[in-house]
Amino acid sequence: MEEIKKQLRYLQDPHLVARFQGICGVRGTFTSSVSAGSRSSGSRAADRAHSCNNGACHRFSGETESGHSPAMGAGEGENIQTAPGVRRKKADLKVMKTLGRESENPSQNGTTVSAATAGGETVGLDGTVGVDPATARGCHGVAGSGSSDSEGRGAEDSSRARGSTVKPIRKNSLTGESGQEFVIENRFLFYLFTFGTELGNEFFYITFFPFIMWNLDAWVSRRLIMVWVWVMYLGQCTKDVIGWSRPASPPVVKVEMFYNSEYSMPSTHAMSGTAIPFSLFLLTYGRWEYPYILGFSLALCWCVLVCSSRIYMGMHSVLDVIAGVLYSVLILIFFLPVLDLIDGFNLTCRYAPLIIISLHAGLGLFSFTLDTWSTSRGDTAQILGTGAGVALASHVNHLLGLMPDMTPDQLPLTLPAFSASLVGTAMLRQILGVLVLVATRALMKALTIPLVCRVFGVPGGDVRKARQHMEVELPYRYIVYGTVGFNVLFLVPLLFVFLQLS
Repeated sequence: MEEIKKQLRYLQDPHLVARFQGICGVRGTFTSSVSAGSRSSGSRAADRAHSCNNGACHRFSGETESGHSPAMGAGEGENIQTAPGVRRKKADLKVMKTLGRESENPSQNGTTVSAATAGGETVGLDGTVGVDPATARGCHGVAGSGSSDSEGRGAEDSSRARGSTVKPIRKNSLTGESGQEFVIENRFLFYLFTFGTELGNEFFYITFFPFIMWNLDAWVSRRLIMVWVWVMYLGQCTKDVIGWSRPASPPVVKVEMFYNSEYSMPSTHAMSGTAIPFSLFLLTYGRWEYPYILGFSLALCWCVLVCSSRIYMGMHSVLDVIAGVLYSVLILIFFLPVLDLIDGFNLTCRYAPLIIISLHAGLGLFSFTLDTWSTSRGDTAQILGTGAGVALASHVNHLLGLMPDMTPDQLPLTLPAFSASLVGTAMLRQILGVLVLVATRALMKALTIPLVCRVFGVPGGDVRKARQHMEVELPYRYIVYGTVGFNVLFLVPLLFVFLQLS
């Protein structure tokens, strides 16, 4: 048992993530004195007194016994209060107790801004150069000797000479933090892993699932969406039950900031990056004619890219990713055999609409009771709403005789010969369909948020704060994305029939 705990601690060590980032050419801009202080016991008290969360200073002078911070600075010297109901990280204590050791540092999910970066030039992804004002207002790390500071600045200058200094991908969706700059020495890996992490984000889902639905096989797409809903729902709920924090920084560099406020174990990106490609492979092989080795290889490359991208981004430990893959495999073992039964129920049962709506709404209510508000609550409601909308649309289509499935005598299916007409029609369907979905989402957001705020008496002036109330977030996400999911399978295909694009 002790050996197992030792291995788990090793796989969760943030220095393992930092080493992988270093191999891939990612360098943080925090000073060497701060980096050394994160490893030495002598500076732990100083780290607790003033740690930086990727540009936002967390002051622990009034820290309680549970490790909660009373206020969070904005990185510019002023303190701002955390929003009401927003969870404060208690995950470090949970993690270390689980693995049989005490926490040495408080939760630090971002990089420390060093004085050495103040006034530095920032090279954007487009190649433009300018002074980053955030670096001039960054938090100062633990004070060291003059020689240490000089060495730290020399190392940073050397890193800057070898690569470009950029900012993390997107702002933190909870706090709005943009994060601290870092040095990229290998642009190919940066863009490759950025693409890999996007394979688990909303833009990918809103384009990939409809593409399968409209251009390849609605039968496969319906089942793929069901797999995605259950895998993501169970992953998000498990993440909030376990409550482990993101890898600490330093030493980890936060290449991405968007999900930085969520819990870490297991990696839901790794779960979806395993479930989607391998489910697609298992659902299509035998139904479509293509080489087995080709389908399996593509699924494996997809999975490896997504999983490794989460370590590269500094969002997950190696243990988080491994657990996400294994958890996803376990869910697929139990869930794939009953997909036909669930889909048949959605299509033919007369009470299916009532059960679909109540089941998905009930699961959403359960997920909101697991912890105080976080971005994962809204994502869970969004996923459940999409699944409910698609299931309802499949029931309506079956009643109206729209988009019938292929009969057994029509199988296996073969890919048609590529031609300019085929590619042009598919692209036109995709563009028109996604535009309809984006317009649906924007319209429903504009209508739903003010209405729900008015019904429950929640101030709607600040949308971010309003969405932190369960009575706003759950119905808003559920209704908006339920409508989007319904239109994916019903309204958009009807539009294609009308435009003679089906």
